Order: sequence, then C-alpha cells, then structure tokens
Amino acid sequence: MIELVLTACLAADPAVCATHLLPQTVVVSQADCEALAGVRIEAWQKQHPDLMIANQVCETPDITPLPVTEVADGIWMHKGLHEIPTPKNAGDLANIGFVVGQDAVAVIDAGGSRDVAERLLVAIRQVTGLPVKYLVLTHMHPDHTMGASLFMDMGAQIIVHENLPAALASRAETYQANYGRLIGAQRMILSNVVQVDALTTGIAEIDLGGRILHLAQTPTAHTDNDLRVFDDQTGTLWAGDLVFAEHTPALDGSITGWLAALDDLREFKADRVVPGHGPVSLPWPEGMEDVYSYLSAIAQETRTAIKQGESLSQAITHVGESQRDKWQLFDEFNARNATAAYTELEWE
Repeated sequence: MIELVLTACLAADPAVCATHLLPQTVVVSQADCEALAGVRIEAWQKQHPDLMIANQVCETPDITPLPVTEVADGIWMHKGLHEIPTPKNAGDLANIGFVVGQDAVAVIDAGGSRDVAERLLVAIRQVTGLPVKYLVLTHMHPDHTMGASLFMDMGAQIIVHENLPAALASRAETYQANYGRLIGAQRMILSNVVQVDALTTGIAEIDLGGRILHLAQTPTAHTDNDLRVFDDQTGTLWAGDLVFAEHTPALDGSITGWLAALDDLREFKADRVVPGHGPVSLPWPEGMEDVYSYLSAIAQETRTAIKQGESLSQAITHVGESQRDKWQLFDEFNARNATAAYTELEWE
C-alpha cells in the first residue's frame, strides 16, 4: 500500500502539525504515486489555504489499522469506544465499517476524525485492493462524519439523507468548536464538518458488483437525517444510531418519532443489525429491544412528570433513572435526552 503522505501544519500556527494521507481511490505503485504527487498536492493546497505542507513523500504509511471483524460475508465492522472524545481516542467512538463487492467497496460512516478514517482505510487495504467508491453517512453526528474528508479526497461518492446537508451546515460552527476543544487542534487538522450534497431521496441502491446495498431514509427519529442500509445478500441491516446497545442513546430528533421508527422496523426482515454503538452485530429484531425499552421509559416517565406539574428542571433530575444501571455514559447523555423529551412531550 503506497500512499502520498503529507505533513500539514496550521498556517496560523505552524507549530501545530499532523501527518495525513492523501490517498487515491485505487492502489497505485511507487512510481505512479510520485508521478502524480505534484499535481495532486497543488490541487489539494488550493482547497486548504489554512494549511501549509511541511513534508511530502510516497511511502507505505506507518498507520495502525483499525481492528475489524467480518460479521457476515464481505462485511467488516469496527466497534467504537464507549467514551467521550479525547485527543487519545481521536473520536473513535462509533461503529464504522465497509462492504466489499466484486468491483468496489462502500464505507459505512467515516469515524470521528481524519485519523480514525485513515486507520479504517489501512484496514480496508488489508482486506482488498478494490476501489473505495462510496461513503454512506448514516446521520450527521461528528463521531460518524468527521473523517469524511479522507474519502472525499479519494473521490468517493458521498451518500446521505436529503436533510443531512442542511443539518450539518446549521451545526458546523458548533461541531468544529466543540470537537476541536475535545480532541485538540492537532487531531482537528483535516477533521472537518464536510459539505455534501443530498444524493438520496427515499430509497436508493448502490451496486458494488454482485452485491446491491439498499438505502432508505427514516422520518425524524434519532435525528432528522437517519439513513439506514440493507445488504440482502447477507441479511445485514445497518441501523446507524437508530439502534444503540451498551452506550446510552442520544436523542437529537423526536422521541415519539424514534419509537415509531423502531415499531415500523420491527417487522423488517433481516438476520442481524449493526448498531451505531455497541456490539458490531446483534440478532434482529432482538437487537433493538434495549434502546426501545430505554426510549419507552423516558417517554413514560416524562409524561408522568408533566402530568404531575413538574417543571423541566425538576423532571430531568429523575427521568430515566430507572435505566441507569443498564447503560454506559448515562450521566453524559441522559439529562440531555430527558430535556429533549420534556420539550417535545409537554405540547402533546
């Protein structure tokens, strides 16, 4: 695996530098990499006037691949950590992976930083040399999207829910600032809120050669831009963050919509589900029961609090407490979920 490796530094602070790949869609030789390097760097530099290149070389990158598991034939997944973003974990928090067809590869979610995405690419190259033609983003959250620039640089087609571009654009400044504070300036080099076009409406298909991936948009649920993926060859459903396990769910859409979406999906015929967080493969529909129970409890307890005349500040001190022992990162997410649920359900 020969790639063009750049050391890029912030133009505003040249002491802050990071080494990153500028990869091509297909595997290339040393000679081809060197022959194309000048033109590619010139084009790349125009797109990144905030960065300076301190070094460049075509070589086999010294990058540790993400650990991946083949959960079904040709479907490889990496389990994200149950942590908050830090410089050490580089935003490696979400379940991400890739699907290998006869002709091409599709990546499902890009991870929480350029570092994570590059480690995923190295893992892909250990499995196949086929071109990475597609990146599917299951929703807008940074732990799933901040590594997308890598695949954009490769020329992959980015596929998203039609609401995702507007959702990302409205949150771009906040995401950049908050994520930068959490993972640090060095990790944020090339970890961007990407600008993407809406390339799916309703249901779409990706042909990887001998393997079709079916994509479907979900009405507002976990977010207003949840996109799920189904591989009928293996019966594998990628639910994104519609399904959580172990990691406390994060409500950023509609609690009633999320429960309704899960009710609808319960009848969907699949052999396994890949959740956005938790074990990389769970039986279906059993794999959705934990998140469904959590959301149901939040909704029920919130309605009870509202009926009893509790204010928002009173309700969030106890809504969801019945679920505490079942979830990791409970204190980091539950109060936010209770707030979102109260704000929605008080107007029922």
